[in-house]
Amino acid sequence: MSAHPGIGRNLLAAEHQTNYLEEGSGKPLFLLHGSGPGVSAWTNWGKVIPDLAPHFRVVAPDIAGFGYTEFKSDSKYDIKLWVRHLTGIMDALEIEKASFVGNSFGGALSIGLALFAPQRVDKLVLLGTPAGEFVQTPGLRSAWEYEPSLENMEKTMRLFPFNQDIITEEMIRTRFEASARPGAQDALRKLIPKPNSDGPTIVKGFPEASVAKIEAPTLVLHGREDGVVPPECGFLLAKAIPRAELHLFGQCGHWVQTEHRARFLQLVRDFCA
Repeated sequence: MSAHPGIGRNLLAAEHQTNYLEEGSGKPLFLLHGSGPGVSAWTNWGKVIPDLAPHFRVVAPDIAGFGYTEFKSDSKYDIKLWVRHLTGIMDALEIEKASFVGNSFGGALSIGLALFAPQRVDKLVLLGTPAGEFVQTPGLRSAWEYEPSLENMEKTMRLFPFNQDIITEEMIRTRFEASARPGAQDALRKLIPKPNSDGPTIVKGFPEASVAKIEAPTLVLHGREDGVVPPECGFLLAKAIPRAELHLFGQCGHWVQTEHRARFLQLVRDFCA
C-alpha cells in the first residue's frame, strides 16, 4: 500500500526518478498538472482518472521538479528540460504518440511538446493555459509567496475556483502536506517566475506566432472567471492555433476539470476518442 495515493509507479526519464499514475487501456492520454504549492498529478487529476480510464490508457506524471518526482537543485528547469522529460516518459512506456490534456503550466508544456516534437502529439486539450503576455495575477503571485501552513494553503486555493464551496478541508490538507515536504517550496520558487517587488510582473507564455505553428487538433477550455490565467489567453490560443475550438465555461475559475467535471469529461472523451 502506498504511503499516499499520489505515489504511483516509478521510471527514469531525463535523469529524473519520475513518479506517475497509470490506469486503463486503449489510446494513450497524458494528463499534465499545473504548478503551485503542493501540486502533483494526483491533486490535479485524481478525481477524473477513474472516469477516463475506461476509455483511454491514462498516464499522469509528476513533471520534473514537481510532486513526488525528483528535484535536482543543480538542474536548469525550463521548457527544453520539461519536454525532454516528457518524451523520456513516453519512451520508457513505449508510447510513440499520445493526446495531451494540460492544465495551466501543463498546458504550456503540451504546447512545447507540440512545437518541438510534433510527431509525438495526436491531440491537445488546453485548460486555463497561459499564452502571449499578461500581468501576473494574484493567484500566480501567491504561489511564489506561499509559506507552508494550512491557513496559507486555504488562502492560496481560494484564489483559484469561482465557486468556493468546492474547496474542502481534505483538499486543503492534502495540498498542504505535499507543500510542507522539506525543500518543496524552495524548489517551486526556482520553477516559477519571481514577482517584482515594485510594479507589475509580466508573465510570458508562448507568443501567438509560435502557437500558430501547432498542427495538432486542439480543444481550448477556459473558465470565464479565471483569476489565475486570464481568459484572454484562451482566446489567443483559439484564434491562433489553426485547428482549434474553444469552450468558455461561465461561472468557472481556473479548475475546469473540478468545477465543471461532468462537462469536462464529456468534452475530453468526445474530442480525444
